[in-house]
Amino acid sequence: MTTANVSPKNTGWIDRAVRALLGLAFFQLAFFWLGGFWAVLFYALGALMFVTAIVGICPLYKALGLNTNASGKTPGKVWIAVWAIVFVALLAGGSYASDFFSKKFYLEDFNAMNNYYKQALFFTGQEKREQAVENYDQLVVAYADFETKYQNYHPYALKGDAQFNSDLTRIEGMIAAAADNVHSGDLHQAHLMLEEVRPVFQDIFKRNNFSMLAVALVDFHDAMELMLDAATAQDAAQVQAIYPEVSQKLQAVEAEANDAEIQAIRANLDNLLNLAQQGAVEDMPAQGDQLKSSFVKVYLQRG
Repeated sequence: MTTANVSPKNTGWIDRAVRALLGLAFFQLAFFWLGGFWAVLFYALGALMFVTAIVGICPLYKALGLNTNASGKTPGKVWIAVWAIVFVALLAGGSYASDFFSKKFYLEDFNAMNNYYKQALFFTGQEKREQAVENYDQLVVAYADFETKYQNYHPYALKGDAQFNSDLTRIEGMIAAAADNVHSGDLHQAHLMLEEVRPVFQDIFKRNNFSMLAVALVDFHDAMELMLDAATAQDAAQVQAIYPEVSQKLQAVEAEANDAEIQAIRANLDNLLNLAQQGAVEDMPAQGDQLKSSFVKVYLQRG
């Protein structure tokens, strides 16, 4: 009498293939998008997925009496090739996209916070206390949120910067030190104290190979989107109202680079304003598309 050779593995090949893909996704999430406890958790989950995919045994399945390998079938060469292509695509595409977007989101967070810094710096320089206090207080809150987030989580672009956290702490101290002068003291002195923050920010960008053009492009993009929304809605008055802010942010881009591609953005922006001033509202959506297309061309290459 003979007995069947029952495999000790309780995960089938499809199950194992999915686990390997999940393991890769968990590792990418931990590496590119998470920090602290959550990064450790997702690294652990990724390792668990990979190990169970390799050995073909899932302890949880054993405890629950589950088995996705009942048939004992193995995949053919075509399925293995398809899985390998998907794995490589996820590895390359997911890593590239994560690097690109985590850097983009960092710059967006920075610009949102930095806007309050620039306004506080400007109004202390103009010695306008009411506006200086308003923007300074908003800066304190915005910077606290920014620091809390990025002390615990470093985008890939900042992974190798051992000085980053200490610089964030140093900037916090610089901002806090100006409080008394902003609220009730010497505004000129407050301006000089806040001015000390700028070189630290710039050093972070230079140290991590961020271009100041990329920073300016992201800042311009956020304002440009508001103008594009108005153009799509054929709202000529709103386009004209938003234009000065958008133009000012484009000037910051032009200060970093003003080649033919940047000039195309300026031309499309000004053409959109002209259409709004002429009341040619039906032509504004198409012109808005041209503006966005010229921006995207530059941003994808140099953003």
